[in-house]
Amino acid sequence: MARALMLLSVIFVSVYVTEQTYFLQKDFIDNINNQATTWKAGVNFDPDTPKEHFLKMLGSKGVQIPNKHNIHMYKTHDAAYDKLFGRIPRHFDARRKWRRCHTIGAVRDQGNCGSCWAMATSSAFADRLCVATNADFNELLSAEEITFCCHSCGFGCNGGYPIKAWERFKKRGLVTGGDYQSGEGCEPYRVPPCPYDAEGHNTCAGKPRESNHRCTRMCYGNQDLDFDEDHRYTRDSYYLTYGSIQKDVMTYGPIEASFDVYDDFPSYKSGVYVKSENATYLGGHAVKLIGWGEEYGVPYWLMVNSWNADWGDNGLFKIRRGTNECGIDNSTTAGVPVTN
Repeated sequence: MARALMLLSVIFVSVYVTEQTYFLQKDFIDNINNQATTWKAGVNFDPDTPKEHFLKMLGSKGVQIPNKHNIHMYKTHDAAYDKLFGRIPRHFDARRKWRRCHTIGAVRDQGNCGSCWAMATSSAFADRLCVATNADFNELLSAEEITFCCHSCGFGCNGGYPIKAWERFKKRGLVTGGDYQSGEGCEPYRVPPCPYDAEGHNTCAGKPRESNHRCTRMCYGNQDLDFDEDHRYTRDSYYLTYGSIQKDVMTYGPIEASFDVYDDFPSYKSGVYVKSENATYLGGHAVKLIGWGEEYGVPYWLMVNSWNADWGDNGLFKIRRGTNECGIDNSTTAGVPVTN
């Protein structure tokens, strides 16, 4: 009896471990590469990383299907678009368009926290302020403040709504704040990053999700700043229709984009991501959209992720454009900064 129970325990543990890590195994990655025609998969994470580690990082509740309840929030036109004269280039990269805005290409690390929704929106807001001020403003805005002080936005490290973050920027503003332990700005990010150790293990794997921080209404980074005066604002908040995304990015700068993540995506390395036929859904994720182009005839969006620069293509990835891949064409948000 005892031997039978022990055998069952071993089987249970084996199944449990397999369930946690199946999509990081070499045979799974090889199978992706045997099927995918537009992109390549590879090792981004230790194969023993628990499945829960990924679920903790997928915190966007912003994947949208336009309907009668929110269609009025979709922006289709802006008078400023007229200055483009209808010219949408085949390739566009905001890093090249606004070379002096160093934040545009910065790859963040959200750590063991589902704050992607806050990372993407605060980063896009900072980029847009840089664009609007001709690089006079050229620093990060606080992912810490929006993650942990906007209770109407969602649940902090347990996920949130990007559109609610932009609404917060309009009503309450956002202070400056750099990366973890940078000391930069009013409220730097206080969630530790998840780099790899010397053995190639992700340092956050197996650890519990970061507990939500207490909202701090004071500058603990650069203490020469005044908390109230340091807030920056947007004049509005909106979703973008597929037809207005490119015009808005060319006019104002990068935007937030949410999409459904499936179990093949964590192993993305290069090319234009297209969901594998039998991929399994994991959750919603938010990233920053900085451009677009075509690769071997496949149109794509150019994205900056927040899983540090060790992931994917130096922290970036491309995803198919124009087919609403994983819901992304319907799920972009933004706001126009106030500069006076």
